[in-house]
Amino acid sequence: MNILFVLIPISLVLLLVIIGTFIWAVRRGQFEDLDTPAIDILSDEAPPPGRPGQPAGDTSTPTSDGDAD
Repeated sequence: MNILFVLIPISLVLLLVIIGTFIWAVRRGQFEDLDTPAIDILSDEAPPPGRPGQPAGDTSTPTSDGDAD
């Protein structure tokens, strides 16, 4: 019976976190366009190109350590 004094507050805190995360996602526009990503996966068009000068297969980001040759 004493475990309920622990589990109920933990569940209420978890519920508040979930509600807060949902509200944050709605305000950030995560649910604005649910149809386009599902349709885009079926498209035969090539994806938009990456950054200029970056090879097509290279997805790594260039790093700058300050040592210019």
